[in-house]
Amino acid sequence: MSTLSPGLRPPPARPAAAAAAPEPRAARFRLSPADRGVLWLYLLTRISLWITAHFARWLFPAQSGVREAAPVLAPFQHWDANHYLHIARDGYFPAGAGPWTSGWDNREAFFPGYPLLLRAVHTVVPDWTAAGLLISFVAGAVAVLALARIARAYLPEEGAGHRTAVLFLLSPCAVFLAAGYTEALFLAFALPAWLAAMKHRWALAAVLITFGTAVRVSGLFLAAAIGLLFLLSARAGRHWRSAGWTLLPALPPAAYSWYLHAHTGDWMAWKHAQERGWYRTFHPPWEAWANTWTGAFGGTQSTGYAFMFQAELAAMVVGLALVALLVRRRRWPEAVYVALSLWALGTSYWYTSVPRATLLWWPLWIGLAALSLRRPWFRTAYLCVAAPVTTLVALTFLTGRWAG
Repeated sequence: MSTLSPGLRPPPARPAAAAAAPEPRAARFRLSPADRGVLWLYLLTRISLWITAHFARWLFPAQSGVREAAPVLAPFQHWDANHYLHIARDGYFPAGAGPWTSGWDNREAFFPGYPLLLRAVHTVVPDWTAAGLLISFVAGAVAVLALARIARAYLPEEGAGHRTAVLFLLSPCAVFLAAGYTEALFLAFALPAWLAAMKHRWALAAVLITFGTAVRVSGLFLAAAIGLLFLLSARAGRHWRSAGWTLLPALPPAAYSWYLHAHTGDWMAWKHAQERGWYRTFHPPWEAWANTWTGAFGGTQSTGYAFMFQAELAAMVVGLALVALLVRRRRWPEAVYVALSLWALGTSYWYTSVPRATLLWWPLWIGLAALSLRRPWFRTAYLCVAAPVTTLVALTFLTGRWAG
């Protein structure tokens, strides 16, 4: 039985002689007209977001009655962006402070890949926030280009890559691709890694996802998916000499755990910091759902936070439906990746950051693009719903009212 859903296809197999000849390096990086169209779309959506940020600092000041707008970059100086800035500027344990210090900010919960790059970029971009925005801008371009290429490999319809990029860039949490967060940088490694794995370039895929695991623990979930893809591809007796590459992505988390142990005596200090700061203690999935439901509909939270919990529940339902569909279509590697992400997010005291995680589920955006290409009404319905929600989420983040 075919493992592909209707309308999805793998990259066409090349003849043996062609497979033996390596693809010219210049051809790998040449931009096609379709690629250029996706990048223009990306630039236009960035301009739209920057315009929104500009007006947000004038129309929604932090305090009423102020006579001047907030600084230009102030809309992006919120929440996790400040954690990464502090790590990049001061390190993980400045002046001997740490988990043993009263009022500690639990910064060791964040992996070091993004702060290290932020510190490097800061050497040429003096403003920390601007340096973070530059990282996300460049990384986001790489990510959306790779996403469009993956979509074109799996969808036979013309314009599949552009359509996938549209739905992705107008998704409800798209603002986090532009902020000083890790989503754009992670995808800039993860999506090219998946593209390389689809073409059986296992060494390249392993190196790219190794950078990804330095940025987010989610990289380990992708490493597991690529490992499964390797096993499924190697059953025919090919590629076994590349098996060692599949272990490479474990090195950054192991090195970071060793670093934290050297400073705190705790091998899992990053996990325990998440538990202290963000209620990520283990709870069975049904308890996490019940606690989130109470926050959303039990009258225990203010209306703003109740809305956030409602969004968490909706995103979890979307994720579960996506896993079910991937399993039904026998897309096992993708199902493993999304399922591991859901397990990590769905076993805390309550759900946190599930809507943001949807940005990392590229099968979701490709699947929605496939649906919209076959049923044109769906694109209209999606945009009518997504446009106001995307604007609302962007404004709540840009004005400091969104925990993310």
